[in-house]
Amino acid sequence: MRYTSPATGKRRQMGLGSYPGLSLAGARDRAVDLRRMIKEGTDPLVERAKEKAARKMEQGGTFAEVAQAYITEQAPAWKDRKAAATWAGSLANHVFPVFGDKPIKDVDTDAVLSALRPIWTDRTETAGRLRGRVERILDYARVRGWREGENPARWKGHLSALLPAPSKVAKVQHHKAIPWKDIASVMAALSMSDGLAAKAVRFACLTAARSGEVRSCLWPEIDMTTRVWTIPAERMKAGRLHRVPLSMPATDILDGLRQPTNGTGFAFPGYRPSRPLTDVALSKALHLAAGTKDATVHGLRSTFRDWAAEATDYPNEVVEMALAHAVGNKVEAAYRRGDLFEKRRALMDEWAAYCCGSHRNRP
Repeated sequence: MRYTSPATGKRRQMGLGSYPGLSLAGARDRAVDLRRMIKEGTDPLVERAKEKAARKMEQGGTFAEVAQAYITEQAPAWKDRKAAATWAGSLANHVFPVFGDKPIKDVDTDAVLSALRPIWTDRTETAGRLRGRVERILDYARVRGWREGENPARWKGHLSALLPAPSKVAKVQHHKAIPWKDIASVMAALSMSDGLAAKAVRFACLTAARSGEVRSCLWPEIDMTTRVWTIPAERMKAGRLHRVPLSMPATDILDGLRQPTNGTGFAFPGYRPSRPLTDVALSKALHLAAGTKDATVHGLRSTFRDWAAEATDYPNEVVEMALAHAVGNKVEAAYRRGDLFEKRRALMDEWAAYCCGSHRNRP
């Protein structure tokens, strides 16, 4: 059956059913019902998709699907408008790559620990908030009847026996940075490796992006023509869309990657293409190149900031915006007009030149 969608005005085609499961008379009746739906402003294909999604959710769905349902239902009651994006971003960066595609009924203690342990000791506050979010989502799933039993993310009497208490975790130096004068040699060492993790670390350094943002980078976010990487708000810590100007060396890294024929998927996929590389993989690549386990991928952002402050004349606001940090309202307005984006492009081009050893730094 062909029809014009009342929602988009585009021509669409929908099957009525197959013989002998549907008789000719039944097909006619079905067509009458569908035309009535269209006349009332409902696209039958959209409605069919909704029904299919509803049936899937009745069976529980995946953790990622249930998490999105929870956020959608709860967000209107949250006072902070950015809370939904913050929730979505933290889950996308730390949880979905680990067990986002796992059926909600099968999420167990091992799965929760696999997501929390990599960040529990050096990003304890973030890990604690993340645990609480996972716990609330799993509680929501149990109330909806999508899972049974104890909540594997519960702290008291459960994870408290498996993880050190946040208040007892030794205070460590967070995100130790490589001195900016040493970054060119580290980047050279990284470039000697054909490993995907090493390429991801180089891309993180050249873009001054967070590890989670790089690891979850999707091909549709990249515009190779304009050399811009657009990170959606739900994956950003600040909950705002962020455009990253790509230097030529950053673009060259992407050019050398194996892009799926359909143009979708992760730019830096893990062992399973449906999941991105892990934070551990990037850390190992950096440790090998830097010759020390003290260096962190997140610390590369501090390296970039130190270089910009000590070796360039760029305003602090431009540097902070390159790091996707919040700045003053007037600067935000200028950013939206686009003039500071070009200044950030010039900054990132200089940074890339310095990292790649082709630029003599300013005195």
